[in-house]
Amino acid sequence: MTATLAPPVRIGKAAVGALGMLAVATGALESVVTPTLPLLQRELDMSPAEGALLSIVLLITGALVTPVAGKLGDRYGGKRVLIRLMAVVSAGGLVSALAPNLPVLLLGQILQGAMVGALPLSFIVVRKHLPAGESKVAIGVVSGLFVGGGMAGTLSAGPVAEGLSRHWMFALPTIAVIGSTILLNRLMPHDPPGRSDDAGVDWPGLLLLSGTLVTLMLVLALAPDIGSQPLVLGALIVVLAAFVTGWTAVERRAASPMVDLRMLVRPAIWKSSVLTFVICVGTSVAVYLVPQLFAVPTGAYGFGAGATEIGFYLLPGAVAASLAGPMAGIGARRFGSRAVVTAGIVIMAAALISLAAVHTEVWHLVVGKMMISLANGLCVTAMVTTTAISVEQSDTGIATSLVLVTRVIGYAVGAQVGGALLTAATPSGSDVPAESAFVTGFVIAGAVTALSLLVARTMGKGVKE
Repeated sequence: MTATLAPPVRIGKAAVGALGMLAVATGALESVVTPTLPLLQRELDMSPAEGALLSIVLLITGALVTPVAGKLGDRYGGKRVLIRLMAVVSAGGLVSALAPNLPVLLLGQILQGAMVGALPLSFIVVRKHLPAGESKVAIGVVSGLFVGGGMAGTLSAGPVAEGLSRHWMFALPTIAVIGSTILLNRLMPHDPPGRSDDAGVDWPGLLLLSGTLVTLMLVLALAPDIGSQPLVLGALIVVLAAFVTGWTAVERRAASPMVDLRMLVRPAIWKSSVLTFVICVGTSVAVYLVPQLFAVPTGAYGFGAGATEIGFYLLPGAVAASLAGPMAGIGARRFGSRAVVTAGIVIMAAALISLAAVHTEVWHLVVGKMMISLANGLCVTAMVTTTAISVEQSDTGIATSLVLVTRVIGYAVGAQVGGALLTAATPSGSDVPAESAFVTGFVIAGAVTALSLLVARTMGKGVKE
C-alpha cells in the first residue's frame, strides 16, 4: 500500500517540453476559426448567427467533456486519459480539414472540442510529477503555451486559408497535435491512478447539461427574432429552466456527479467560476466583434480586411495573451490573486468601453483587443492556478475543470450575444450590420465585466496561494 501511495518520480525537461508542445498544437487548432470567420461565412454562405454558432460549438463540446475528463483523469491517471482524448481531437481536426460544407465542419468542431479537457489533465500530470512550487509555475507555463499556440494559429490561419485553402488551416495544426501526442506518449511516464469509485460516469448529468447548453444557445440565437417568434422563444426558455432544474436535482443525488455541486459551494471555487464566466463573456463579445468590424467594407465604416490582414491585426492580442499566463502566476505569488484579478478586470472594462467610444482606426481595435487579451489571460490564469492548488491533489482535475467549464460557457454566451446583435442590426438584403450594433456589444461587455468587481473584492485579501 505504501508503494502505491508513494509519489511518482519527477519528470524531466523533455517530458514537460512534450506537454508544452501539445499545448501549443491544441491552442493553434482551437484558434484558426476566429481570424478566418468572415472568410468561412462567405465560402459557406453563413449568416452572422451561424458564424457565431460555428465559433462556439467547439466550446460547447469542451464544456461537456472537461468535467468528465477531469474526473476520469483523477481516477485513472492524467496521461492515460489525455492520450485517448487527443485521439478524438485528431479525428475532429481531420474531419474539419476534409469538410465540404457547414454541417460536416460543425461535426469536426464538435469532436475537436475534446481538446478543452486537455488542460485539467495536464494539471493532473504536473501536480503528480512535480513539487508544489514547481508545479505552480509549470501550470502557468502550460496555460501560457496553450495561449501561445493560439497566437500561432491566429497568425497563420489567414495566409494558409487564402494561399492554400480553408482545409489546410485545419490540417496543419492537426498534424502537429498527432505528432506531439506521439512524443508525449513516449516521454511522459504514467501517473498512478488516484482514488477510485465504482459509480462510473454520471451520464444523466452529462445529458442534462448537454440539453441545457444547446437550449441556451438556441435561446440566444433566436433572441433577435423575438418579435416574429415569441412563442418559440418562450417555449425554449421554459425548456431551458426545466433542464437546469433537472440537472441540479440529478447532480445533488448522484453518487458520483459529473459536476460536484458540493465542491462548487467552496468559496475559492464558486468565486473563481463566477469571475471566469463574467470575464469570458466580456472577452468573447470582443473576440467575435473585432474581426467582424475589421471585415466590414471600407465604403461603410469598416476596414475591408481579408483573413490574412485580420490575423495580422489580432497578433498583438495573441502575444499579450501568451505573456499573461506567466505574468499571472508570478503576480499571484507576489501580490495575491485578488490583486491580479482586480487589475485584469479594470483593464478589460476600460478597453471595452474605449472600443465602444473610439473604433475609427485600425490601431484603436488592435490596442483594444490587445488589452482585452492581456486582461483575460491575467484573470483566468490566476483563477485556474489558485483553484488548482486550493484543493487536494486527487481533486485537481475536477476542481480546475469546473472553472474551465465556466470559461467555455462564458465564451459561448458572449459569442452568441455578439452574433445576435449583428444579426438583429443587419437590414434585409444587406450583409453589413449597423455600426450601432458594435457599439452596443462593446458597452454591454464592458458593463458586465465591471460588475465582476463586486465578486473580486470578496476574494481573500493578499492571499498568495
